[in-house]
Formats: sequence, structure tokens, C-alpha cells
Amino acid sequence: MSAVQLLWASLVLGAMSALLSDGACVEVDSDTEAVVHGGFKLGCISCKMRGEVEASATVDWWFMAKGEEDFTHIYSYADMVGTVTDERFVDRLDWNGSKKTVDLQDGSIYILNVTFNDTGTYRCYFDRMLNFEHYEYRTNTTKFITINVVAKATRGMASILSEVMMYVSIIGLQLWLLVEMVYCYRKISAAGEEALRESAAKTPLKLRP
Repeated sequence: MSAVQLLWASLVLGAMSALLSDGACVEVDSDTEAVVHGGFKLGCISCKMRGEVEASATVDWWFMAKGEEDFTHIYSYADMVGTVTDERFVDRLDWNGSKKTVDLQDGSIYILNVTFNDTGTYRCYFDRMLNFEHYEYRTNTTKFITINVVAKATRGMASILSEVMMYVSIIGLQLWLLVEMVYCYRKISAAGEEALRESAAKTPLKLRP
């Protein structure tokens, strides 16, 4: 195997390892049924479309209880610090999103000791700043999640299909990236071998004395 092939083989294996360990960002809808007295994850994912661009983001959550007409700010997460802003959720909300980074893509939170009063609509808001070489660009995303609190879990078909589709999407993205890397490796390897053949053809053979 040539030096070019060895180099690209190591790069492909390294990229595959990073891909499989980090996973791919997939926007999956949150579950919508919580069980009273249990814990519940409010899922909110906003994937960054330009993975190579450095960015920072903040996440804010609002809540409108069933029967109410206005949203109330309940939680904010910025600079890796979460703050509960509504007394109804004090000591009951915890960050469950991206860890140890300001480049947030998962803005999920976790509700402890769910009560029937937690039934209602939650609003998740991503405020993201993309840092390009010569300028910054701000984007934002808003998602709504309507939660129903029940006395006993009754997992529906929609929840099961959502979970299955999440894993299918992750596997599909990984396979697509693997195919792309193998394709690039073969093209560069072929180009390297062609360059070596041309170089060898141009080099005159030395006659033995």
C-alpha cells in the first residue's frame, strides 16, 4: 500500500471513529405524554446547518398552562448556566441538553415530580449566533410542545414511531457519510497512483556499468 493510501486510510478511520462516537444531530419531536409524580424530558433540538462554522446559542423556555392565554418565561440557559425564572418550577427543572459547550444544538430540559398543573403548551426558543470569518449572523428557532399529564403511562404508536425514526435517521446519516468518505478516498488514491506512474514514466532508467 502506498504512502498516500496509508494516509487516507488513517484519515477515514479517524473520521469514522469521531462520527460514531459523537453521533449526528437529528431533530426529533418531543414526547407529549407525562406521568404524574414522575420525571419528564421536554425535548427541543435545533441542528446547526453549517457544522464547520463556530457558533454560540442560548435557549429559553416558556409555559402556558391549560386554560391560560399567555406564555410565562420559566427557564433560560446561557453560557452553560441554567436559571429557573418561575416559582412553580423551582427545584423541579434541570438542563438536559448539550453539555460543556456554548454551541448548543440540544436545548432539552427535564421536569422533576410532574404534576397535573404542568399540563399545557411549552415554547422552546433558540437564539444562535454564527461566527463567520468576517461577520456574524444571527438565527433563531421556536418550537411548541403540548404536554398532557396522565395518571398512568399509555405510550402511543406516534411515540414509538418517532423513536424508531430517530435511530433510522442517525444510522442513515452515518452510512451516507461513510460512503462519501470511501468515495473521496478512492478518488484521491487513484489520483496519487496515477501521479506516481507518470513520475516513474518520466524518470529515465539508469544503465548498470
